[in-house]
Amino acid sequence: MQKRVIQRGRPKGSRTFEPEPALAFGRAVRDARMERGVAQEQLASQAAIERSHMGKIERGEHMPTLALILRIAAALGLSAADLMAMTELNLRAGAQIVSD
Repeated sequence: MQKRVIQRGRPKGSRTFEPEPALAFGRAVRDARMERGVAQEQLASQAAIERSHMGKIERGEHMPTLALILRIAAALGLSAADLMAMTELNLRAGAQIVSD
């Protein structure tokens, strides 16, 4: 019997990235972070992810996994439900990227 190779990441050809929810989630994270006066680097450290990845999440370039959403919410002192509620509000409002 041959050993099956397990590959990480999305299967080739998958189209699971949707820009609107990614932008809305990123905006929710950024708004919550700014309300708390926390630097992006500090939030990334508390959530145990790379700062550059946090930046991509906030800009809506990456869609985080559920595990990462839970860690980001905890680092912000929020429940994942609250973060998702903020994301839904941003979706309804048509969240846009805001330049610093």
